[in-house]
Amino acid sequence: MARVQAGEDGGGACAHAHEGTAMPFVHLHNHTEYSMLDGATHVKDMVRRAADLDMPAVAITDHGVMCGVPELCDACAAVERETGKKVKPIYGCEIYFTEDPEVGTKKRSPLYHMIMLAKNSEGYHNLLHLVSESHMDNYYYKPRTTLDMIKKHAKGIVATSACIAGIIPRRLRERDVAGAREWAQTFKDIFEPGDFYIELQDQGISTEEGFSQHELNVQLSNLAHDLGLETIATNDFHYLTREDAKAQDIMLCIGTGSNYDDENRMRFANDEFYMKTEEEMREALRDFPEACDNTVKVAEKCSVELERDSILPRFPLPEGYTEEMLFREECEKGLIHRYGNNGEITTMDELRAARPDVVERYEYEAGVIIQQGFPAYFLIVQEYIRWAKDNGIGVGPGRGSAAGAICTYAMGITDLEPLDNGLLFERFLSPERVEMPDIDVDFDDQHRQDVIDHVRDFYGADHIAGVITFGKLQAKNAVRDAARVLGHPYGVGDKICKTIGDELGITLDDALENNVDLKKMYDDDADTRDIIDAARSIEGNIRGEGVHACATIICRDPLVDHVPVKRDTKGGGMITQYDGHYTPELGLLKMDFLGLRTLGVLSRACKNVKARHGLEIRPDEIPIEDAEAFRLMRGEMRWGMDGLFQVEGALYVSLFSRLPPRRFSDIVASIALNRPGPLESGMVDDYVKVANGTTEIHYYDDRLRPILEETYGTMVYQEQIMQISMAMSGFSAGKADRLRKAMGKKKLDIMRQLQADWNEGAVENGYSLEIAKQIWEDAEKFAKYAFNKSHSAAYALLVMRTAYLKAHYPYEFMAAVLSSYMGNADRLIKYISSCTHSGIPVLPPDVNTSNLEFTPLEEGIRFGLAGVRGIGEAVAQSIIDEREANGPYSSLHDFVNRLDAKCYNRKTLEALVKSGAFDSTGYTRKQLMHFIDDTPLLESAAKRQKDRDAGQVSMFDLFADVPDSGFDDDVPAPDGIEWDKRMLLAYEKEILKIYVSDHPLRPYERSLESVTKYHLGDLAEHKGDIKNAVFAGLVASVTVKMTRKGTKMANFDLEDTTGHMECVCFKYSDFEEAIQEDAIVKIKGRFEHSERGDQILAFEVERLDVDSMRETPSNLQISLAAADFDQSVATRLYGILGDYPGNDPVVLYVEQSDGRKFRAELPIKVDAADNLLYSGIMTLFGRPVWKSLQEQRR
Repeated sequence: MARVQAGEDGGGACAHAHEGTAMPFVHLHNHTEYSMLDGATHVKDMVRRAADLDMPAVAITDHGVMCGVPELCDACAAVERETGKKVKPIYGCEIYFTEDPEVGTKKRSPLYHMIMLAKNSEGYHNLLHLVSESHMDNYYYKPRTTLDMIKKHAKGIVATSACIAGIIPRRLRERDVAGAREWAQTFKDIFEPGDFYIELQDQGISTEEGFSQHELNVQLSNLAHDLGLETIATNDFHYLTREDAKAQDIMLCIGTGSNYDDENRMRFANDEFYMKTEEEMREALRDFPEACDNTVKVAEKCSVELERDSILPRFPLPEGYTEEMLFREECEKGLIHRYGNNGEITTMDELRAARPDVVERYEYEAGVIIQQGFPAYFLIVQEYIRWAKDNGIGVGPGRGSAAGAICTYAMGITDLEPLDNGLLFERFLSPERVEMPDIDVDFDDQHRQDVIDHVRDFYGADHIAGVITFGKLQAKNAVRDAARVLGHPYGVGDKICKTIGDELGITLDDALENNVDLKKMYDDDADTRDIIDAARSIEGNIRGEGVHACATIICRDPLVDHVPVKRDTKGGGMITQYDGHYTPELGLLKMDFLGLRTLGVLSRACKNVKARHGLEIRPDEIPIEDAEAFRLMRGEMRWGMDGLFQVEGALYVSLFSRLPPRRFSDIVASIALNRPGPLESGMVDDYVKVANGTTEIHYYDDRLRPILEETYGTMVYQEQIMQISMAMSGFSAGKADRLRKAMGKKKLDIMRQLQADWNEGAVENGYSLEIAKQIWEDAEKFAKYAFNKSHSAAYALLVMRTAYLKAHYPYEFMAAVLSSYMGNADRLIKYISSCTHSGIPVLPPDVNTSNLEFTPLEEGIRFGLAGVRGIGEAVAQSIIDEREANGPYSSLHDFVNRLDAKCYNRKTLEALVKSGAFDSTGYTRKQLMHFIDDTPLLESAAKRQKDRDAGQVSMFDLFADVPDSGFDDDVPAPDGIEWDKRMLLAYEKEILKIYVSDHPLRPYERSLESVTKYHLGDLAEHKGDIKNAVFAGLVASVTVKMTRKGTKMANFDLEDTTGHMECVCFKYSDFEEAIQEDAIVKIKGRFEHSERGDQILAFEVERLDVDSMRETPSNLQISLAAADFDQSVATRLYGILGDYPGNDPVVLYVEQSDGRKFRAELPIKVDAADNLLYSGIMTLFGRPVWKSLQEQRR
C-alpha cells in the first residue's frame, strides 16, 4: 500500500482499475433504529438494499448495544428466501472507548468511538462480554469500555478506528501525530494480527479544527502504511437513502427535545450519511481504492452462526435421580393427591384401577413431555410455584393453554381439572412439533417480585434477567412527535390524532386511504400535510426502550455467555439486550411472572374471614359451583358485582342479564364471548338466543353433541374446532392443533391442504359431505373469534372464587378490594360508592379500631390508618401496637401521652383529627383541633417525653391515676360543638383524598341521575369519545389562565359520588358564574379519551338550582323482631338516631312472635345518607336491620 500525498488526485487511474478489477463493497459501519433516536434504518430494509446492490454481506454496529443482532440474522434469512440472494450478517457494535480506567468516579472523561465486529464464535462471545460489562459495570451517562476490558476480550474480534470521533482521528485532529501513532500501535498489538483496521470516511464534512475528511484520510492512510495496517472504507450510515435524511433529523429532534428549526441544535452536517452504492463509495474515497476492497476481505473473515440449542437451566436433583425420574415422581404423587378420594387411593396401581382415564391421559402426556426433553421445564415451574405457596403468596389457578394438561394439574402448577372440563393437552403441547412449553403464572401483584428474587437466589443472580422491550412510533404518536418537532402547538397534532381514530395498529397510509375527514384535512391544510408527511417518514421507528412487564430469562449459564445484557431503564436490574421475540429462538428459557391484583384480594379476604369468623378458607378449595355466587352474578343479591375478577362493569352486567349464569360452564363461556370480536359480529346475540331457547339448537350431527352441548351448538372455543376435526375427520391431536393455528391466523395454503383431509375423513367416518362442508364454513367463520377454553376456564375459576367470597362474606371481601387500592383515590371512590349503594357502610379511620388496611367490622368497613395522608405505615403500626398492648385511647390527651412523641407532630395529629380518627373518643373534630392549636397539649407531651428519655419519673406518671391528687391529666369534657357538615367533609377529603363518611352530592344524587346518564367514575372504562353528552357534578380545583388569543380558559375537576373527571372550558368568560368551587353544575360537552388522559371538553356550563334539587325526604326503615327490642334497646337506638339529625323520617317495624307486624313512625328525623348512622345501628344490633335509601330506590 503506497503512501498518499495530500491533494494528490488518483481519480482517473482508480476509476479505470475499478471498471475491470474492483471487488464488491460491504458496509461495515452502520446504524439502525436500535441506535435509538439517532439511527433511522430498519434492519430488514437495510438487508434488502444490500441484496439489491449485490453486496455479499452487511454489518450492524449500533451505538453501545447489540440489540439488533438477532433481527439482522432473521432478516438475512428472510431476504434470501424472498430473493434468492445471500447477504451474510456481520454482528458488531460501535463502542464508547475511554482512556479513564476508573469510570465515572470523579468526572465525565472523554469518549471515543470504536467499531468491533465478531469474526467468529469466540469473538461473538467476547463481544457479548465486552458490551455487557460496559453497561453493567462501567455505565456513566453511556456504556464505557476501558483498555483493560478490550485486552481481556480482544480475541476473535475485528476492530476499526471508527469515524472522526475515534481516538486516533481525534489525536490527528489535535495535531498529536505521535499520540495517534501510539494508539494505533496499541490496538494493533492487542488484536490478533491483521484484525485492527484504520477506518476512512468521506461524507464531505470538516472537523471543528478545520480539517477536511480527505485531509484526515491522507494522514490516517499514511499512519496505516507506516504501521503495516490495512484501511477500510465506511460511510457510517444512519439512514437508508438520501431522501431519508429529514426523517433521521426529526428522530434526532425527538431524542434531544429540539425543534426542527432550532439553530443551535444537534444535527448532521449534510445528507450523505446513507447506505451508498459501491460506485458512490468508491467515488467518495477514490484516492483509497484498497479501503473499499478491504471491506470484502473483512466480511469474508467474519462468520458467526447464532446458537439455537436449548439451554434450559439444570434443575438441582436429589442424588440418584434423573430429571425424568423426578418429573414422573412429582406427577404421580400429585395424581394420587388430586384423584385419591381424600387418601383412599395411595398407589398408582390403585389409581389405574379406579380412574383408568386419568392414568391413560397422564401416561400419554408424560410420554410427549419426556420425548421432547422438557421434564426440567416442568420441575422449574413447579419449584417456584411451590415456594410461593409455601410462603403465603397467592398463585393463580393457571392461565393460557397450560391448564389443559393433567401433568400441570398433578404438579400443582394449575388448579383446573382438565378431564371434567374438556380441556386438551394438545392445545398446550403438540406431539407433532417440538416447541418450548409456555407456562405463564399469575402471582399476587404485591409479592411478584419476591418470587423473582427467589428464582434469582435459587439459580444465581447472573443467570437471571428481565427482558428489554422496544416502543415503536405508532401512527398517533408519530403525529404528536412530528407536530411538536415542526413547532406546532399540541392542539394541532391532537386534532389530527382524534381524526385518525382509535383503531388498533392502524397506519397513517391506511388512515388516509379509509378516513375521508383525515384525507380532506391532508389535502386542504398545508400544516396538516407537513405533519402527516413527517410522521409517515418516522412511523414504525423505535422511540424508546422499556422492560417487559412480566418476562424473566432463566439460563443454565451466566447469561452474558449467550446474550448481551444491560441495566434496566431505571439503572437497576439486569435485562437482555435482545427482546422477548428472539430470546426463545436462541434457546433461552423465558418465563412470564405476572402480577395479578385479584390474588392479593383473595388472600386478604380469606384472612379477613379468619379474623372475624375463625374460619380457614383457602382460595384453591373454594367450590366452582356455588348457588349464592351465581345468585350474586344474576343480580339477585344487593352486593353487586363490583370487585369481582374479570366480570365487573357494565358489559358483564348486560351480558348476565341476557345470559344468567347458573353453572360454572356459563362463566367460562361468558369470558370467551364477552370480547370485541364476538360482540361486534353478532355471535353473542345468536348464542343468547339458543341458550335461552328462543332459537333451536343444532348440533350438525348427533355424534357431535358431546362436544357442542355445553355451548348450545355454537363453536365458542378453539378446542371445539380441534375436537370436531378429531371426532369427525379422524385428525390426530397434533394435526387438529395445526388446523386451529391455520384457521386462527388465516393461513390459506395450510387450510386448503387440511380441508381436503377434513372432508375426506368425515365421509370415511359416515358424515355427509354437505355436513362436513357446512361445519368447515362455520368453523372458518368462528375461528377468528374462538377463544382458548383452557384460559377462559382458568379465569372463570378466579371469577367463582371472588364471587363466592363476595356472596358469602361481602364485608370481608370488599375490605380486601379497598385495601388493594390503598393510595389510588379514583378506584377507592368507585368502590366506596359501590359499598354505599349496596348497604355496606365505609367508615372513617379510627385510632381505636382501624388497622393498617381497610378492616371489616360489624358496623361496616373501617378505613385503614396507612391511608391517612401524612401518616406513614411505621407511625400507623406504632398506634396499633400501643393500642393492642395497653387498650383503646380514651382521648387525644391520652393518645399523645402514651405514644412516643417521635411518632407524631402537629401535622400528624391534625390529619388524624380531620379524618375522623378520634371520633370514637367522644370529642368533636372542632374541639380536638382547638386542643392542638390553642392549648399546650403538644408542649406538655413533649416535656414528659423528654423527662422519660432522661430517665426521670414525673409526679404526673406517679399519681396520674389517683383521683384528686392534683397530678391527674386535666382533660376537658367534650363540648359537642362541631364544624358544619360542609367543613367536616372538606377536611375529610383534604386528608383522605376522598369523601368517606358522606358526600356533598348525596342529597342530590337522584336528581343528578335525571340530568345525566353518565357516572364520572365509569368514564375511564369507556372506549373512545362521547360527543354531545351531558354531565353533572360538583366543581372543584378551578384554575383560570389566558389562552394565546388573550381569552380566559378554565381547567377544573367535576366530581360525582362515583369519581371525578378533568374538564376544560375555553369559554370561561361566558360561564364564569357557574364555574366556581363547590358549585353543582350541568355541562354540555364532549368526553375525550386520549393517551394524555381523559377529559371533558365543556361547551356550556349551567349552575343547577340546589334548593329545587334537594331530594324529598325518604323514610329510613328499621325492621326488628319483638324479642330483640326492649326499653333499653329503644333508648340506645334513639340516642344513635339523635346523633345524625336530618330531614329523613324513621319508620320502625316490629314483628311479633305470631307474625304480626307493628309500624311506628318515630318522632325524630335523621340524615339517612350518613354512613356513620348505619355504623351505629350495626354496632347496636350486630347485623343490618335497615333498608337504606338506595335499596328503597331500587
